[in-house]
Amino acid sequence: MPFQLSPGVNVSEIDLTTVVPAVASTAGAVAGAFRWGPLNERVLISSEDELAQTFGKPNGDTAVSFFTAANFLQYGNTLRVVRVADEASALNATNESGGGVLIQNEDAYNAMSGTIPTGRYWAAKHAGVLGNALEVGVCPSAHAFGSTHSDILTVGTTLTFNGVNLIEDHFAVGDKVLSLGETRYIVAIDTVNQEATLNAAFTADIASGGASVEWKYADQFDGAPGTSTYVANAGGSDDEMHIIIVDATGALTGTVGTVLEKYAFVSKAGNAKSDTGANNYYADVINQSSDYLWFIDHETKQSTWGNDAAGTAFNATPLDNTALNHTFNGGTDGVTIADADKIRGYELFKNADIVDVSLLLGADANQTVALKLIEIAESRKDCVAFLSPELADCVNNGGNEVEDIVAYRNTLTSSSYAFLDGSWKYMYDKYNDKYRWVPMNADTAGLCVRTDQQRDPWFSPAGLNRGQILNIVKPSWNPDKTDRDALYKNGINPIVAFPGDGTVLFGDKTLQAKPSAFDRINVRRLFIVLEKAIATAAKYSLFEFNDEFTRNSFVSLVAPFLRDVQGRRGIYDFRVVCDETNNTGQVIDSNQFVGDIYIKPARSINFIQLNFVAVRTGVDFSEVVGNF
Repeated sequence: MPFQLSPGVNVSEIDLTTVVPAVASTAGAVAGAFRWGPLNERVLISSEDELAQTFGKPNGDTAVSFFTAANFLQYGNTLRVVRVADEASALNATNESGGGVLIQNEDAYNAMSGTIPTGRYWAAKHAGVLGNALEVGVCPSAHAFGSTHSDILTVGTTLTFNGVNLIEDHFAVGDKVLSLGETRYIVAIDTVNQEATLNAAFTADIASGGASVEWKYADQFDGAPGTSTYVANAGGSDDEMHIIIVDATGALTGTVGTVLEKYAFVSKAGNAKSDTGANNYYADVINQSSDYLWFIDHETKQSTWGNDAAGTAFNATPLDNTALNHTFNGGTDGVTIADADKIRGYELFKNADIVDVSLLLGADANQTVALKLIEIAESRKDCVAFLSPELADCVNNGGNEVEDIVAYRNTLTSSSYAFLDGSWKYMYDKYNDKYRWVPMNADTAGLCVRTDQQRDPWFSPAGLNRGQILNIVKPSWNPDKTDRDALYKNGINPIVAFPGDGTVLFGDKTLQAKPSAFDRINVRRLFIVLEKAIATAAKYSLFEFNDEFTRNSFVSLVAPFLRDVQGRRGIYDFRVVCDETNNTGQVIDSNQFVGDIYIKPARSINFIQLNFVAVRTGVDFSEVVGNF
């Protein structure tokens, strides 16, 4: 009990209920080329639909990366994806007066504040050609939203204006012109001659009463922008604006003109709040909420936009009366990626303290990238790298598959933290209505996920019970028994199509060359789970005393956990030693703590021998059993 300086009652709680926690064993990770999404940033994806929405639908340049991720998500729902690109060529699209600029992700955007070249008001949220499909409409005032003009004259398809700077001050391409019961749209503007070209001729001249003009997207909003309550209370005026983001070409959604996002009654005031107290400043609203845009700068001439609300008249310049409709260009994909680009993406998974992953998907990794994946898995000690041979090794290789796949394996290091299959799969690409070859490593990693869900990580993911490959037309080749023998002795796990039984993972070896229990994937994953869970629990012994109480507490913590694993067929037997025999005076004086955990891991059956012995009628079975 604590020392007390005067009489009193002190109440303390001592928590001895710590248990060994469950740990994740099904989280996957992959880095690759995609058409959309943030660059060099880990993004958690839970389904193929979310993958397509976040990183874009695949094309020929991105199909392998996309379907590697999508195939894994057929088995599990936890995948961290990193988009990588050739940063020398990848660009975010911007408005028509600027050109492309690279903004990799939100951190990069925040670091670039104020450094992007002038002339750009908006940038696509992500690098890529898809950003060129965007159109942004901005309605900064009630006048721009819709107004009647008595000084408009017309003959045929040309509007002529009687005023000064009416074009620049009031109208924009796309505005709707209504007169005499007819509707036309402005398709071009000549500011020198104060004329606008319409998409079709009026059947008669506009009457002397003029015409009404509406913003291109006025029908998408409930009313015209005006003055918000917050700004009005601060003595300001005309701060509200509407912003709309449209898929102008259909590249993003498949339908031209699809409205992607709308932001109604946002404010030009830098400190504006909505009626609910939320930030309503238009630049912040876009940056925080939009999936398609970054704010770069205020429109030209807008000296008051971004000011505080107090006393500011935000409709202070002629441009405030004009709708602002921007198309985008300059976006490029940068999908021709080098080994260094892929490695940079995978290194975002290197630190086990920052990101929790269990299964590294190699996609179409060549030797250089595969070696890096093995290095990452070896350094983390809590995940396995799943690899496939290169495309040319196993697709249309004319009978040389075994030789070339073994040659690829021999370029890799020996490691129990790596798993190599022996095939690619032929699958249907529903996004482009064609068939594609995709490496199998996402499927073999996915089989581990399915095994975890159906049984436990220490069960083998191979075989007819748990090794069925999903979403496959055919494997790139079908090894026979001789081929499988040659592959398996080199640590390569065959993918086999059995008539009537489907396509199956038919091996569970890791890439460890040394014969031991760790040359099997189920044993490696068993120890990953045990080590990760017990290490997590052991952290709560840090800074306690290395005495008999702490040591007994540790044993009492670990033994029930291992007993549970034993009951679930993960281990045959175990022993936990944590006493004065391994925590000697020298260990204690060094501020260390030692717990020795002995495990007899369960082994998967790889070979079955069935002996059928025929005997004479008069022979007693006890005479022959055990002699063959």
